[in-house]
This record gives sequence, C-alpha cells and structure tokens, in this order.
Amino acid sequence: MLTTLGPDGWETLRQNPERILQVRSEVEAMGLKVVAQYALMGQYDFLNVIEAPDESTMARAAIMLAARGTMRTTTLAAIPVEDLVRMLRADADQA
Repeated sequence: MLTTLGPDGWETLRQNPERILQVRSEVEAMGLKVVAQYALMGQYDFLNVIEAPDESTMARAAIMLAARGTMRTTTLAAIPVEDLVRMLRADADQA
C-alpha cells in the first residue's frame, strides 16, 4: 500500500509521531499483517508491505483508512515471481 498524507495527516504526524505505530496496530486489527513500513521521499510518503487473506479484506482496510480524510491510498496486488513462473509454466504445458 502506497500512501500520501494530506495536510491534516502531516500535522497529526508532526504532533504525534507515534501515530504511525498506532495505524499499524489498527491495520493488523482489520485482519492484515504489516510486513514492513518505509518512509519515502518522492511522489508517495509511505510504503507499507501488507499481507492480506484476500483482496476484499485489503480493499476494506484501504477504504477505512482513506475515509478518515488524512491520507490517500494506492494498493497493488503483488505476486511472488516464483508463483508467476509456475503459472506460466502450467499454461505453456497445457498449450
């Protein structure tokens, strides 16, 4: 999940830097596992590597977080490269 904070989000973070850790706990309470978190310097402010049981659980979490109005989210489904190779091999074998 890539996130961009709005002005209110940055103000909250400036006043309470530990808020980042609280959000992590909130995300995990939604049934997700936060694998890693990174602050970014560029188009996005944070990258959170998150494992979700399914896409709908991830979508629900993204909507719940964005609904607060302090940040915008972009989620990307990621497939391990090894899994992609297996899928492509299976397709090639069936052709």
